[in-house]
Amino acid sequence: MWQCPRGWPLFTAIAVAAAALDLITKAALFATLGMPGEKPPIVIMPRMLVLETNLNEGALFGMGQGMGMVFAAISCAAIVGILATVARPTVRSEPWLVVALALITGGIVGNLYDRLGLPGLAWHAPLGRIGDRVYAVRDWIHFTLEGIIDWPIFNLADTWLVIGAGLLVVLSFFAKPTPDAA
Repeated sequence: MWQCPRGWPLFTAIAVAAAALDLITKAALFATLGMPGEKPPIVIMPRMLVLETNLNEGALFGMGQGMGMVFAAISCAAIVGILATVARPTVRSEPWLVVALALITGGIVGNLYDRLGLPGLAWHAPLGRIGDRVYAVRDWIHFTLEGIIDWPIFNLADTWLVIGAGLLVVLSFFAKPTPDAA
């Protein structure tokens, strides 16, 4: 009978799949819709879910605009910290903890790829930036509930980060005390 992989194989499979799905969907949406404002958005559910391209040079909710390299450095440090955490046998023996850390890592990698300018995009506006390389996260999911919320445009990497962090919060309520934590 097949058993779900544990430890490093589980972590690697989820982190790679999460990053790959993020990068593939970003590439597909930007190939279809172009840079922000070039083509009309794709309406999935009117006044609720629209696919449109956006570039975010900041972080969460667009905060820290223009600090992309700072966020890239923080991302690299976070990846190193997560890998050091997963290297602990007690962590690798907890599948849901491994899943949470893998989702967070996949999300970090997806957005880090963009921050480093690896998609090779160039600004099409404003005039002073036309042709300059883009060092910004590519976003494409826009969720709204008319009159209630207009959520900032996001991507799958952001989704993996939120799910992973939420899972960590839930797991913290069920954490067993360790013998060395007196």
